[in-house]
Amino acid sequence: MSNDYGNELIITIVKRGWSEPVLAAARGAGAEGGTILLGRGTGIHEVKTLLGIAIEPEKEIILTVVAADRTDTVLDAIVAAAELDQPGMGLAFVLPIRRITGQVHMFRKDEAESPGAPRAPV
Repeated sequence: MSNDYGNELIITIVKRGWSEPVLAAARGAGAEGGTILLGRGTGIHEVKTLLGIAIEPEKEIILTVVAADRTDTVLDAIVAAAELDQPGMGLAFVLPIRRITGQVHMFRKDEAESPGAPRAPV
């Protein structure tokens, strides 16, 4: 499925402390950055106890917007960096982006390529 802007969202969920290697790998594979959110796991394998008190493990959720033609390369780098091919390490998935705003840097790249193009507001 294609989208107007040719971008996709890679969502990666890993154990706390693993977001930096994920972002470094994504950038190395062509992503321009990402957003880290904190979360907690609630799956059947997530609940552990300490002295009878339930502990819900903290997670980091990394949102990475990439050009659709880079998605597979970036995702492969994330899988390797976060060891997502190993059980219990986390997961990643890709969603198409139907519409996007706020990526001013994308317009500046286009502007550099075509000098007569209108400038995007800063």
